[in-house]
Amino acid sequence: MSGLSRRLGTSPLFLPLLSGLLVAAMLISVTIGRFDLEVGDVIAILWSNIVPASDATWSEMSVTVVEQVRLPRILAAVLIGFGLSVSGAALQGLFRNPLVDPGVIGVTAGAGFGGTLAILLGIGGYGLLAIAFCFGIASVVVVKFLASVGGRTSMLTLVLAGVVISAFFSAAISIAKLLADPFQKLPAITYWLMGSIASVNYTDLLLLCIAIGPATVLIYLLRFQINLMSLGEERAQALGTPVGAVRWTVLLATAMISAGVVATSGIIGWVGLVMPHVARTLVGADHGRMLPVCGVIGAIYLLLVDNVARAATTAEIPLGIITALIGVPVFAVILRRLQAGGGWRND
Repeated sequence: MSGLSRRLGTSPLFLPLLSGLLVAAMLISVTIGRFDLEVGDVIAILWSNIVPASDATWSEMSVTVVEQVRLPRILAAVLIGFGLSVSGAALQGLFRNPLVDPGVIGVTAGAGFGGTLAILLGIGGYGLLAIAFCFGIASVVVVKFLASVGGRTSMLTLVLAGVVISAFFSAAISIAKLLADPFQKLPAITYWLMGSIASVNYTDLLLLCIAIGPATVLIYLLRFQINLMSLGEERAQALGTPVGAVRWTVLLATAMISAGVVATSGIIGWVGLVMPHVARTLVGADHGRMLPVCGVIGAIYLLLVDNVARAATTAEIPLGIITALIGVPVFAVILRRLQAGGGWRND
């Protein structure tokens, strides 16, 4: 880490300032769009839900745009960015591998196939969410079954099982797209798989909260165990860490997060892979400090990406495209720095 980033990361005010930046970014994001709004009006409209205003100066249309159109997707972007970043950081520490992201355990492809199948069968709304979520969780169960032999699981076997399941569901998605109606269902499947939160509502937010909230809390409670696991399984076991229990708890927690995200928003890649590196550069590899910082940075990042997605052109750009366009070159730079610095051990 550079001297400046080290000083920023060790300051006790860093996380509160970062959180304040997130709140400011959320308020500004509400004003972005074809319907003009001011930050002051946004604050007043939201505050009126707590203390009713007797002399409202805004229109009903402004209230609808703020509370029903823009606020749900802004909250969804924050939740998704936070959850994917935390799960990516946890998995990279667990696997001792900076190239790991939530898709390594097959849950992303599994949930993606579930959503694709639902669209192919004409199932939408809650049905699509339920099917995608169930397939995502089921893929983790299958990975666990394939990776466990005699009650023991090696990390290499786990990764290979995840690759196998991901490849299987990716092929299944291709078959579903081949069978889909090319004029209606195929475009819907393709757009959904590229990731979008354009149609997110408060019901989707509830599912995201259920999937992301408890899982991120659980990961944070295991922060010290993840620190030990990042030293290697043998050292962690020698220091008293229940390696198997920690491993599967973290894997199931990250699976819950990924399944909830894919069920509501499609596949949004590169967030859980890149954001942990940014956070680790700023605050170091201690997961007790790095996890919350990583989550807030990821929330800010995906919020800004969503702003670009809905404001850059007249037609909305899927989030997955933008995160890939940004994530690939950024990760290439990070990879070069890792190689120059000696790899994971010197992060």
